[in-house]
Amino acid sequence: MSSVLQGFTKSLAMTFVSEIGDKTFFAAAILAMRYPRRLVLAGCVSALIVMTILSATVGWAAPNLISRKWTHHITTLLFFGFGLWSLWDGFKQGGGGSEELAEVEAELNSDLKANGKAIKDNSKSGDENKKQKRPFLTQFFSPIFLKAFSINFFGEFGDKSQLATIGLAADENPFGVVLGGIVAQLLCTTAAVIGGKSLASQISERIVALSGGMLFIIFGIQSFLNSVET
Repeated sequence: MSSVLQGFTKSLAMTFVSEIGDKTFFAAAILAMRYPRRLVLAGCVSALIVMTILSATVGWAAPNLISRKWTHHITTLLFFGFGLWSLWDGFKQGGGGSEELAEVEAELNSDLKANGKAIKDNSKSGDENKKQKRPFLTQFFSPIFLKAFSINFFGEFGDKSQLATIGLAADENPFGVVLGGIVAQLLCTTAAVIGGKSLASQISERIVALSGGMLFIIFGIQSFLNSVET
């Protein structure tokens, strides 16, 4: 039970500081201003839950492919590496979070314009033609849900939080890691969807990066001490 709780606590803290002020956080906030919040929240959370489970599964399988001693050392190095990376980002950045927010908003705007043209072209056809041309998944899911899902799912690939989840699941109880990650993702995404752009613009990327960096360093030290004791 203690290993599950430890994995849960670490994953909750790590995911929370990694996702607050992240691109997927800003994307959820902007999408919630333009589309029904329940669909945006459902799409974003579903994508992040799937990504968390996939990442934890990879981490859980890693000790079966590589010795647990080496996976532990790799995890320790990942924590230190991400900690130094986050601290460096924090010292380089200004106090506000407007730059990345503006960048995400610009990307979404260009994407929406391209989709808008496609929708106008399709609206000229008859209802039967539209049904035939609709992608397979949109016959079962809302296009807004799929958009929110895809933006968040692919936005997490190669992200620090994904790689850190893999490392954490290799070193801690994967069930606890999954639970902690899901709770943190739900909290962050709900805050983004409810708070919208006004909340996102108030977040200091510098404080978030420095806090995340210190947390990763603490996890790295703890992991290193555990390896010394064993």
